[in-house]
Amino acid sequence: MSSNTPAEAAPRPRNLAWSLVASLAQRIRCGDILPGHKLPSESALMQEFGVSRTVVREALSRLQAAGLAETHHGVGSYALQSPHGDFRIDPADIATVRDVMVLLELRIPVESEAAGLAALRRSVQQLQAMRRELDRFAVAIDEGGDTVTPDYQFHFLISQATGNRYFAELMAGLGAAIIPRTRISAQRIQPQASQPYLARLLVEHEMIYDAIERQDADGARAAMRSHLGNSTERLRRAQSL
Repeated sequence: MSSNTPAEAAPRPRNLAWSLVASLAQRIRCGDILPGHKLPSESALMQEFGVSRTVVREALSRLQAAGLAETHHGVGSYALQSPHGDFRIDPADIATVRDVMVLLELRIPVESEAAGLAALRRSVQQLQAMRRELDRFAVAIDEGGDTVTPDYQFHFLISQATGNRYFAELMAGLGAAIIPRTRISAQRIQPQASQPYLARLLVEHEMIYDAIERQDADGARAAMRSHLGNSTERLRRAQSL
C-alpha cells in the first residue's frame, strides 16, 4: 500500500500560485515592495519559491487582477498602491498593551483553526519551510538577532498551509505588527530576561509544529490556542506593571 497520503502529495500548481500570490501581496502591503517599484523577475521568483514559470505567470496575473501589480511586456511587473478596500492593520493603531490584546482576541480563533487545517493539508515543502523559520528563530535567540521575522513567517506559513487563501490574505493584511514585541518590549512582557522569554516562545512554536508534522488537527488547534492564550496572559501581567 502506498505511504503517500493526500497531505503528503506535491502541492497542485493552483495552490502554488496562491501561495506565491499571498507572499508577494504581503510584501507589497507591508511596504517591502513599494508602489512603482519593480517586482522580482520571473527567473528570480522561480528560484526563490522553487516553482515553474507557469506558476509564476499565473501568480502575477492574479496580482494584476487584484490591483496589486501591473505588467509591462518586455520590461517586467511593478507594484501598485494597495486598493483601499484591502484589510490591513496600521501599526500606528497598535500602540498599547490593550491594543495588542484586542488583536489577540481575533487571532486566537482564526489561527487556532488555521493550525488545525494546516495539520490536515500541509505539504512536505510547507512543513520544511516552517522548520527553517523555527531554526532561524533559534539561531536569532542565541546570537541576539531578529526574532520577529521568523516568528511572523512561521505564523504566515501556517496560514498558507491551510490551502485556503483567505487565511493567508488575512495574515498578510495583519502583518508583522501582530507580534506583540514589535509594539511592546520583550523586557516589559517578561521582566526577568528577554532570552528566556523568547526561548519559551520557541518551545510553544515547536509544539504547534510537532502537531502539524504528525497531522494532528486537534493537537495543532490546542497548541496554537495555548500559545496565543499564553501570550495574552503575559500581556495581562505586563499591563499591571
